[in-house]
Amino acid sequence: MLVLITYDVNTQTKAGRTRLRKVAKQCVNYGQRVQNSVFECSVDNAKLIEIQHILEGLIDKEVDSLRFYILGNKYKNKVIHIGARPSFDVNDPLII
Repeated sequence: MLVLITYDVNTQTKAGRTRLRKVAKQCVNYGQRVQNSVFECSVDNAKLIEIQHILEGLIDKEVDSLRFYILGNKYKNKVIHIGARPSFDVNDPLII
């Protein structure tokens, strides 16, 4: 299923900047960055629970936030891309 993960990490402190790097690094392990703090991830339920748990452990819930948008398996007609960055299917191979 396609899951969109977005985050907003407060970077006013050194600890916040460290959290931001850790959150981004974990998201890269599960999907493709489509904007600065937005990742498209093709995962099953087990992986979704895993990444939710990992990211929840990294953020400071008092000043940071995470959002998970579960688009499911029939997401192609739910995603519209407009603009400069080329769109891609997260399930396609990265190297041809």
